[in-house]
Amino acid sequence: MDRAVLREDMIDSLQHEPKNVLTDEAVAVAMSDVPRHEFLPASVDAYADRSYECEGTRALSPSEAARLVQGLDPTPGDSVLVVGVGVGYTAALLAELVGEEHVHAVDISRPIVSLARSNLASAGYGGVLVDRRDGSYGLPEYAPFDRILLEAAAVDAPMALTEQLADGGRLVYPRGATNQRLVAVTDDGRTDLGAVSFAPILVEGEQSGALERNRTAREDLEHAVRRTERRRGWELDWIDWE
Repeated sequence: MDRAVLREDMIDSLQHEPKNVLTDEAVAVAMSDVPRHEFLPASVDAYADRSYECEGTRALSPSEAARLVQGLDPTPGDSVLVVGVGVGYTAALLAELVGEEHVHAVDISRPIVSLARSNLASAGYGGVLVDRRDGSYGLPEYAPFDRILLEAAAVDAPMALTEQLADGGRLVYPRGATNQRLVAVTDDGRTDLGAVSFAPILVEGEQSGALERNRTAREDLEHAVRRTERRRGWELDWIDWE
């Protein structure tokens, strides 16, 4: 069957019961334009609503990708950062919505970065910048970003990402460890977008093939900084600053 027809069938299934997850027309148009088969092995059904394991990363299902992108609520021209590029499909959807020159993506795994670059180029989105970075530190060279999408779970959004968010910007990420919720963070606070299930964000030493795991190094540092910043009351009065 023609792949364009398969994409339209996929979109139709996402827009109606029982799924009813695709509600934004601009996102629907983007999903109809992005060739999902370019991001997946030829042996799988690229337009089924299911996720796949691909070379050490998980390719999101179409319904998952739709929820993330709709939660991000991008507008044309927005500067967007995707943390955890995976196979590159979500970055391609965002490129359709804001322009590929405005989409930046990072991943901690070099093989995944190579895969995403190849997939994006094959699909016609070679202008998306994909770099090998520890995503918990964002991409400060291109900050601030109007929209930041973290495609990995975290108990709290990494400090660097919140600091790289532009005024009036929006950060979307899966919050929590076991009972995760997709949340959107803005100047007005945090909005719950429903239940999700994502693997936790990785830091240096945790990517596939690494020799050691060091997740606590960054988290301990961030918690220490936050504790210090909270000390603004009586406990500072007795310190001899001389």
